[in-house]
Amino acid sequence: MHKNITHIDVNKKTTVDDLMHQMETTGFGAKKMADVTKILESAIKDKETKVFMGVAGALVPAGMRKILRDMINDGWVDVVVTTGANLTHDIIEAMGHHHLTGNENADDKELRDQKIDRIYDVFLKNEAYEDLETYLHKIYKDLPKKRMGVREFLYEIGKRIEDKNSILRTAADKNIPIFCPGISDSAMGFHAWSYILDNKLDVDVFEDMKELLAITWDSKNSSVFILGGGVPKDFILQAMQFSPKEHSSAVQITMDRPEHGGLSGAELKEAISWGKLGKNATHATLIADVTIALPLITASLKSRGL
Repeated sequence: MHKNITHIDVNKKTTVDDLMHQMETTGFGAKKMADVTKILESAIKDKETKVFMGVAGALVPAGMRKILRDMINDGWVDVVVTTGANLTHDIIEAMGHHHLTGNENADDKELRDQKIDRIYDVFLKNEAYEDLETYLHKIYKDLPKKRMGVREFLYEIGKRIEDKNSILRTAADKNIPIFCPGISDSAMGFHAWSYILDNKLDVDVFEDMKELLAITWDSKNSSVFILGGGVPKDFILQAMQFSPKEHSSAVQITMDRPEHGGLSGAELKEAISWGKLGKNATHATLIADVTIALPLITASLKSRGL
């Protein structure tokens, strides 16, 4: 049944959720954002559905840390797969360092001389990375002297972080598993390597696959929420190839394109051909900057009592 397009009406009392509901009968990106919000709302409300969230890139430096932390704390997600970069920057904030508003047109040669690292238009003093080594080595020294998967490794680190606004700390408190298949490609991974040059630290990167597969097998239903794509997206989706089940719904927010064959821009319906997504799965892709869309989507969902 086709509906008339809604011409959005904004006034002084219009809320984010008001807009999102109006956008359900608009077109283009607005409609897609409303679709993503609706699918995610349904997955979160269904207590028999496990929500797998994939977080790519470096969203923490851009100011998304508390949103991601709150999604874990409020029970919106059951499994998190992310990059080492996001976790590294989460720890940097937990240490008391701060990311700074910058300028993408800044002179990078001057920034280097000033020992300031640039992440597009965000600055970070390099001393944060210098302090990170000392901070992490102290934690590594206190970890259990046994073989661990990356998930357990991150859980143990999270327990030792004092900042309650930390993603890792909150996940540990809530017993929400965080997987990081590309952990070696990050500062915290590098510092783990530097630590084991002279100390004992046994982390098995393959152990996590067994744990993730066990979760997919034990889940009655599952839904996927992909922020960006990349390795986290693949790690979540490929687990279903070795499970008798399929994800029943999926949404992704990405700026990438499908034409060059990269996974970050691949349409979710492509996953149906692989058996990663169910044939009748509900899915939606929003082509947008995550740092713009995620705050709007979460603000809308919070207004709905989630």
